[in-house]
Amino acid sequence: MKRILIVGSGDVAARALPWLTRRFRVLALVRRAEHAAALRKAGAVPLIADLDDRRSLMRLAGLADAVLHFAPPPAHGETDPRTRALLAALGAGGSLPQRLVYISTTGVYGDCAGAWVDECRATRPLSARAGRRVDAERQVRAFGRRNGVRTSVLRAPGIYAAERLPLERLRRADPVLREDDDVHTNHIHADDLARLACAALFRGRGGRVWNACDDTRLKMGDYFDAVADAFALPRPPRLGRGDIAAQLSPMTLSFMGESRRLHNQRMKRELRTPLRYPTVADGLRDACARMPAR
Repeated sequence: MKRILIVGSGDVAARALPWLTRRFRVLALVRRAEHAAALRKAGAVPLIADLDDRRSLMRLAGLADAVLHFAPPPAHGETDPRTRALLAALGAGGSLPQRLVYISTTGVYGDCAGAWVDECRATRPLSARAGRRVDAERQVRAFGRRNGVRTSVLRAPGIYAAERLPLERLRRADPVLREDDDVHTNHIHADDLARLACAALFRGRGGRVWNACDDTRLKMGDYFDAVADAFALPRPPRLGRGDIAAQLSPMTLSFMGESRRLHNQRMKRELRTPLRYPTVADGLRDACARMPAR
């Protein structure tokens, strides 16, 4: 491979760029011209295009040997027209990419009542947001089968990093569920997710799915307690499920309605990429070390 196309040039993509740009010519899709300078500085070639505007995607055909698809679906609807537009552009003429990696979400499993979940479990999304991800996954895998492109999917849970911690929520004293009502959650550091996506380009088998999560075993309230303790903030108040609904947004409540514990053995065995932050505790120690002295 010589040319990599990144679609969705956000935080995870930025973390992948240092490794990629030392080895390949990296092209990065960006919606607004004002973001192009940062990509150039990072060593990528910015392409101004919009997944919501099919005409702007016409030049993508035959452009890259591999694609990292990090872009989320739209905020509304039952399907993901952005992924459909991207795949149509990639297949519109010229040579097809050899490989495509898509970052999805473990929300596609829906509520599993705290059960252990591996990649063979059927997807049963509860929210429209997760349903759009299921649609994107199906499109990506069908594109691979139809065109002989090696496609694969990383299902990511709660992504965190030093810059992606719920500190403001803790300062607001937003409540979390009491122990009896709490749900199991799963986590991955943004740096590790970027590294896994790069590894999947080379080590991933066609049509394969991986749970891209670390080894942490925490309930949601315990996660917020750990962040609060690490940054010397008050732990959030605990409420029962019936009392908490009036104080939180529908989206936040939706995350409190799903409980599962993810197996990550397939990821470790096949992608062979040791995690820099095997647990949230490791990531929080690093985040604290990066903070200015208080």
